[in-house]
Amino acid sequence: MSKTESRQCVMLAAGLSSRMGKWKMVMPWGAGTILDSALASALSFCDRVVLVTGFRGDELAAYYQDHPRIDIVHNADFEAGMFSSIQRGAAAVTSSRFFLALGDMPEVTPGVYRALWARPEHGACLIPGYDRGKGHPVLLPRQALALIKNAPEGATMKDVVRQLETRVVPVNAEGIHWDVDTPVDYERVGRWSRGETEAVG
Repeated sequence: MSKTESRQCVMLAAGLSSRMGKWKMVMPWGAGTILDSALASALSFCDRVVLVTGFRGDELAAYYQDHPRIDIVHNADFEAGMFSSIQRGAAAVTSSRFFLALGDMPEVTPGVYRALWARPEHGACLIPGYDRGKGHPVLLPRQALALIKNAPEGATMKDVVRQLETRVVPVNAEGIHWDVDTPVDYERVGRWSRGETEAVG
């Protein structure tokens, strides 16, 4: 595989944030927002991020429009569910492999992206694992693009992954488990991020 292979990531930021009770993508996190943190980690390794927007997508498009390595793809049907956003994002991928990441996971470290990319199993779906199980982001092989595009109505990403060879890649990164879905998540993960607690319950 060429060392110049493009490293691309589809990041999902389309949802309503209904469990949070407010739009979580722009909630404060560190020096920026939850989404800023997730993007910074991806961009520390990837050449390009396809950011899939939906709810309040015009605001995210305006905020990131001048970033040279972020391409905005809007999913007008975002309320149909996450897989519709995955399909929109995957359609914009031009690399042979690509990461699939979630915009509400601000504590994924750059090392997770590096660890997945370094593995030799280029034809497999690579999933990071730490302590209590598997997490995100995942690294998907070329054949996933056709499976996502041609998936039948009602399909999910789990249906796609079941058709792929999969490997779990051990990483030393608790943040692969921590999506910030609720106010309790926001408080717990935030305390850990600030060094105020050793673990998130």
